[in-house]
Amino acid sequence: MSVATSLPHDAARLHVTGQARYVDDIPTPANCLHLAFGLSEIAHGEFTAIDLAAVRAANGVVAVLTAEDLPAANDVSPSVHDEPLLSDGPVHYVGQPIFMVVANSHLAARKAAKLGKIKYIEKPAIFSIEEALAANSRFEDGPRIYSKGDAEAALAKAPHVIEGTLEMGGQEHFYLEGQAALALPLEGGDMLVHSSTQHPTEIQHKVAEAIGQPMHSVRVEIRRMGGGFGGKESQGNALAVGCAVAARLTNRPCKMRYDRDDDMVITGKRHDFRITYKVGFDDNGQIEGITFNQMTRCGWALDLSLPVADRAMLHADNAYHLPNARIESHRLRTNMQSATAYRGFGGPQGVLGIERVMDHIAAHLKADPFAVRSVNFYSDAHGASTGASGGDTSGMEKTAEKQTTPYHQPIEDCVINALAKKLAETSEYQKRRAAIVKWNAANPVLKKGIALTPVKFGISFTLTHLNQAGALVHVYQDGSVHMNHGGTEMGQGLFQKVAQVAASRFGVSLEKIKITATDTAKVPNTSATAASSGSDLNGMAVKAACDTIRERMAEFLAERHQASASDVVFADDKVLVGSESYSFEEVAKLAYENRVSLSATGFYKTPEIKWDRIAGRGRPFFYFAYGAAVSEVVIDTLTGENRILRTDILHDAGASLNPALDIGQVEGGFVQGAGWLTTEELVWDDKGQLRTHAPSTYKIPACSDRPDVFNVSLFDTPNREDTIYRSKAVGEPPFMHGISVLMALSDAIAACGDGSEYVSLDAPATAEHVLAAVARQRGAA
Repeated sequence: MSVATSLPHDAARLHVTGQARYVDDIPTPANCLHLAFGLSEIAHGEFTAIDLAAVRAANGVVAVLTAEDLPAANDVSPSVHDEPLLSDGPVHYVGQPIFMVVANSHLAARKAAKLGKIKYIEKPAIFSIEEALAANSRFEDGPRIYSKGDAEAALAKAPHVIEGTLEMGGQEHFYLEGQAALALPLEGGDMLVHSSTQHPTEIQHKVAEAIGQPMHSVRVEIRRMGGGFGGKESQGNALAVGCAVAARLTNRPCKMRYDRDDDMVITGKRHDFRITYKVGFDDNGQIEGITFNQMTRCGWALDLSLPVADRAMLHADNAYHLPNARIESHRLRTNMQSATAYRGFGGPQGVLGIERVMDHIAAHLKADPFAVRSVNFYSDAHGASTGASGGDTSGMEKTAEKQTTPYHQPIEDCVINALAKKLAETSEYQKRRAAIVKWNAANPVLKKGIALTPVKFGISFTLTHLNQAGALVHVYQDGSVHMNHGGTEMGQGLFQKVAQVAASRFGVSLEKIKITATDTAKVPNTSATAASSGSDLNGMAVKAACDTIRERMAEFLAERHQASASDVVFADDKVLVGSESYSFEEVAKLAYENRVSLSATGFYKTPEIKWDRIAGRGRPFFYFAYGAAVSEVVIDTLTGENRILRTDILHDAGASLNPALDIGQVEGGFVQGAGWLTTEELVWDDKGQLRTHAPSTYKIPACSDRPDVFNVSLFDTPNREDTIYRSKAVGEPPFMHGISVLMALSDAIAACGDGSEYVSLDAPATAEHVLAAVARQRGAA
């Protein structure tokens, strides 16, 4: 079978030879025009006069458009129509588009866009959490609250109570391929748009609104992206809409791509968070009651901030049973880029909050942090389980009663105890922890740390209607198979996995399967390739379409041989009916000649999910993906410089469709997560200008930043839910394995003190922040 087989990415050879075609590689017509935005230079206010004479007179400029020139809707928001393509007066952040230049070349457009002269009335801007709270600058009337049990009563009775605050920064997506779009005007007012997007249907919707046409007049196509990470879920809207509007007005193809500086200045980032907590626990570290206050800066427009903040709340428990919990969330409006989707979609922020709590409890009790984590784990699905620290587990026994999350979803698929125990053993966690204690006692300058952290991540869109997918499959008379589905390829290997599903359904070799560009004219009403649901949704939709065609072929052959359709077997490029054997090609040809339809659509909707986001109750997730990571680090206490020495990861991908691709996703997710928490620091000045807007000032992980020893394995246990071949999503969950690095750094820093003060290491833990934390520990000691 093609599934459960390690195969290379379908476009791997194209990637490494440079043949893979992205939007900017598409040959453009000779009369193609190029676009650039003129941007706001202030963070808040409105413009009173705009002089674009020099822009219009610049070399190569064909047209200059302002909000007044737009033919229809002036909006590129993915949610509540609060994000104009071009400002009509109000300005909300440094970098907001105010006018649009259409020129004969990319460089001419960018140069001309710098020549606009704009007069502003500047208003006080809101940047910080404190300023937003004082001004009551929010996207909802008040905080959102989810609760279970009685947290305050449990805190009042708990033997130990501690509290703290954790700051975590945002993150730039830094996809290798920047935002790009190309619009080609067609006859009758129709428009073809090539967009580097995770959400073709949203591009179709926003372009149709902007040019005043129904959606059937707009076709959006995307073959691949050079990375997305959530940054191409909504942030590509402005480029596609701008190109379509300009193409409609000039009747010429129009193209736009952001240079890296423009991309970083204009587009949204991961939401940064401040999380305060108060937790009560017993002598073993078992939590009895906890309260969280999550505050996030959402930027100037709503974008996707509500579901991002919701998901942070939904992951405030991570892998831990919290019998009494209260989670309060504030979604604050600030004069910065509108924060947007990013791998994990708020989940990593929520998980980091509870992992800080576990670390703090362990420090308070002077206990092994993994022992504290173990005693709080949800019970595994098949009955009672014991602590997995590998050391003394007295008092850590779990009860087998059904446990629920703080949003009241029963936990029925937990494997974290068995998984974490196995990882602790294979990574020799206890042995290495003891060796690190000896190392730190003997080495005053270099200090080591180690941490084992778990992941439990919910899989499904929390907006229920998005949990659907469609597919279109054709079998040609020569036996080759062509298909489309609603998912988009951004390097994660989705197309290969779905092709493997199709090959398995037809019993043919993978070479017979071709998936072409995602196209809204072939599969309508697509959901974004997000929420780690690409394989789950599109794999099932393709399976449904393939099975429809296969059943038609089987019924045709069964009638021909006076057999039952259930007796027809598709395997090894053959079709067997009793003692007769056909090649798949022969069956396809015969079916075609006998007027059997060899084309079908497929549809899938995720079952069993029901969610009330206002009440904070229900089943927002079809299932959970689990995993755990052990990271060992070393810090230089004189400089704050640090290295990841070794990382071991055991990740739950269910019955993996393609282990090689899934391991690659785990490796990449970990490195990206570690980057968020260590080197990637976003800095705005007091005027709201992003100062870290280029690779020279914003440090993503390089190849040398990966662990020297990097062991990744899959926890090969089939999904208990009926997913495609019992696999599990693997896009977002591995990102949170990077949290083990932050906790290991905290462990190393703690070795600089006497334990009288908790480290309280915020993120990102840059070398400067590590050095400051070392100084605090030594000062306390």
